[in-house]
Amino acid sequence: MKSKSKNMSHPLMYNNITNDDIKSLTDFLSQQPIPILTNSKKVLEFEKVWSEWLGVKYSVFVNSGSSANILTLAIIKYLYNDGEVITTPFGWVSDIAAILHSGLKPVFCDINYKTLSIDEDEFEKCITSNTKALLLTHILGYNGLTQKILDLCEKHNIKLIEDVCESHGATFNNQKVGSFGYISNFSFYYAHHLTSIEGGMICTNDEYIYQLARVFRSHGMLRESTSTEIKSEVLLKFPDLNQDFVFIAPTYNMRSTEINAVLALNQMKNLDSNNILRSKNLDIFLDNLDKTKYYTEYNRLGNSNYAFTLLLLKPDLELRNKVEYTLKQNNIEFRRGMSGGGNQLRQPYLKKLFGDEYLKYKKCDYIHHFGWYIGNYPQLEKDKIYNLCKILNSL
Repeated sequence: MKSKSKNMSHPLMYNNITNDDIKSLTDFLSQQPIPILTNSKKVLEFEKVWSEWLGVKYSVFVNSGSSANILTLAIIKYLYNDGEVITTPFGWVSDIAAILHSGLKPVFCDINYKTLSIDEDEFEKCITSNTKALLLTHILGYNGLTQKILDLCEKHNIKLIEDVCESHGATFNNQKVGSFGYISNFSFYYAHHLTSIEGGMICTNDEYIYQLARVFRSHGMLRESTSTEIKSEVLLKFPDLNQDFVFIAPTYNMRSTEINAVLALNQMKNLDSNNILRSKNLDIFLDNLDKTKYYTEYNRLGNSNYAFTLLLLKPDLELRNKVEYTLKQNNIEFRRGMSGGGNQLRQPYLKKLFGDEYLKYKKCDYIHHFGWYIGNYPQLEKDKIYNLCKILNSL
């Protein structure tokens, strides 16, 4: 095994906030009179800039990607009342939690290794007359879409929800992921491609969904809608209510702030160039890994890689333990299970609902035991990537 290197130090994320970002905040806060700090003009500006960058009509800025998930599934529940949402057990906890919170039924299917997202053939098997939506997660900067998935959604009138929290700027057929779905969600957590420290976005091309997202973001309060038609329709049914306080659904306060929006707007300047660097880093990593030990056949086309994906080619507990020991010895931070720690159905909150069902999803479970992610960020020195591969290949 390799001895510990004093100089390797490879964290999951180098600080994602720049001095220029801090200056944008101090300039904003130094204005006189003191600007409004809660949801206001800068939030609207960021929503507009983000929509233009993504290629959608509407965006609604919220306080986290998890909040975007929760509000999106609450909207699906509001529209359909009940039904099934297909997803995978592989991803962040907030995807499945949002389905559970909404009262809809999660239906699971396995992934494929090439995209780390839902397997198109498994998805087709899961479709029933009660399927209302597909919650598809683009994992760690890879595109998870295929044409068959899009065709199946259209054929069966299934609403595609894209979770793009880890894949800002990834593309499918040269179009940004997050612009295909009925609704898409993004996260601006401090370690992601673009950060507002905490924050998220709900995106759509459907005006009614946009209006619902605005209302649901702020307690379900009707006055947050900008549609005169929607307001009039509700108010005619409830003439006894104060028009300033009409709540159409029991939702939440998930607004973000002007400060978060100012930071995000400044970060937009470097998003595309940083994504190019991330993708180049991934190529170096995968091209230099030992293909007799590690899986490297991911679909890299259009990636905006968020973290290096490391997966043993064959199940080998001894090699797994060597990998983890050696990474720790060399100050290389990692997470086993890749996104979200692996198979979510093994987690306490799902095991009590689904028992041993986690065993059915072989690929999710394999990654749970024999997969990791390692930090990839624009500032990462190329020599460190080559050295990382050398260390892994020596095991």
